[in-house]
Amino acid sequence: MSQVELRHLRTLVALRDAGSLVEAAERVYLTQSALSHQLKDLETRLGCALFIRKTRPVRFTTAGQRLLRLADDVLPLVHGAEQDLARLAGGEAGRIFMAIECHSCFEWLLPAIDRYREAWHDVELDIASGFHFAPLPALARGDLDLVITADPIDDAGLAYLPLFSYEAQLAVARDHPLASREWVEPADLAGETLISYPVDRERLDIFKKFLDPAGVEPARIRNAELTTMMVQLVASGRGVVCLPNWALHEYLERDYVVARSLGEEGVWPTLYAAVRRDQQAAPFIRGFVEVARQTCFDNLVGIVTADS
Repeated sequence: MSQVELRHLRTLVALRDAGSLVEAAERVYLTQSALSHQLKDLETRLGCALFIRKTRPVRFTTAGQRLLRLADDVLPLVHGAEQDLARLAGGEAGRIFMAIECHSCFEWLLPAIDRYREAWHDVELDIASGFHFAPLPALARGDLDLVITADPIDDAGLAYLPLFSYEAQLAVARDHPLASREWVEPADLAGETLISYPVDRERLDIFKKFLDPAGVEPARIRNAELTTMMVQLVASGRGVVCLPNWALHEYLERDYVVARSLGEEGVWPTLYAAVRRDQQAAPFIRGFVEVARQTCFDNLVGIVTADS
């Protein structure tokens, strides 16, 4: 029987990372007494001490350091093998054919896809354009597997998994009269040129959550495909634009434009990953949502956790 087991390696790594027996025990879900007994038993088997007690952080002996090097080599391989076996046992290979109803979302979606493919290499993943057809009905029919959307529809066959909430903000030129305001009201936009993506107005936050409820129309609507182009138009005084706070962050940092809330309370939509309910529990679907959510919170400024 081997003297050193995987549980011993995991315990030693936890002890190194935590720095104390108490915190290490919490990380491996043992009592301090059980963890101390496990380590003492291993030292007895090996015939040598592995760490110096009564030091904080814990100091490892030469033998302990050798086992830590072994753990650093072996545990990642074991974890990878366990993931592969879980995929095989759970039928986690599959297809995610997705559409995105959010122009700005490509900023975080592509890095999320890269991260996902590293861990889920057995899943076929592809993106369809979500701007020239109705993605959610296509999802319900089975033509798509996932849709990134902030506009849920009432369909019992669909589930909406929240990714994050964000503030929809109005960007104006630095010398624009609205730049001096703390927030804007719908009537403030009646004389403005509103720059927007070329999508149906009912999918734009500023219309469905701000202007339409107040019965206000902007003086003119101008379309632009790219976020950068929109911000340049705003900065040169050609109009105003409503964008997610995280999409505006880099331009605010460079002082290109000024951002103001829509109303005193602000407008806070939620972005979802929509899936069919019969696929909601599939591990490869859950895995994508978890990777996407983590990528967003790692990289986007101003987003908050969405209510489930």
